[in-house]
Amino acid sequence: MRAEAPHAETLGLTLGLVLAGGLARRMGGGDKPLRPLAGRPMLAHVLERLRPQAAGLLLNANGDPARFAAWALPVVADGLPDHPGPLAGILAGLDWAAAHRPDLPWVVSVPGDSPFIPADLVARLHAARQAAGTPLACARSGGWSHPPVGLWPVALRGALRAALEAGERKIDRWTAQFGCAAAEWPAGPPDPFFNANSPAELAEAEALLRAAPCPPIA
Repeated sequence: MRAEAPHAETLGLTLGLVLAGGLARRMGGGDKPLRPLAGRPMLAHVLERLRPQAAGLLLNANGDPARFAAWALPVVADGLPDHPGPLAGILAGLDWAAAHRPDLPWVVSVPGDSPFIPADLVARLHAARQAAGTPLACARSGGWSHPPVGLWPVALRGALRAALEAGERKIDRWTAQFGCAAAEWPAGPPDPFFNANSPAELAEAEALLRAAPCPPIA
């Protein structure tokens, strides 16, 4: 059955955040999202999927932001040192939204190495958290949770900062305090939350794109 297009209310309230601040150890270092995939950077695929679903886009990345200049998007670095993981990138996105887009009370986060993000991601995450009565939602596929693919209220940024400063690094452990609904997708192929973490997985993503291109964006 064809997924419904995201509601205008959802689009108007949500900032899209692409997490591109990892160290990419399994890829041999560098920026995973800038690795070529089907003739263009993997980040281009991610942004293409996310852009129609959000009222604005933001990149979380550390180091020189000029390497992302081609996309003309704001780039925000982690606010904590020593690369503490995706929670720090999410906090950076929440803080940026509070300062620069106070009209957007929600942030949806996706990894920069997930080129098959579904076209109904934001709508279904909002629907899941509304149905469950929780402030948070994350994606699942094939029975597996994907905590970095989540919906975050900007209002929780103070609690998230306190947790990070106290040493918290696990997304699902932190979200469990508040309640986190799960929005489920089939596992594919391709799995909509496939991560290209290594050269072999990047080659697999290339093969998946050739064999089964992503469905058109609504």
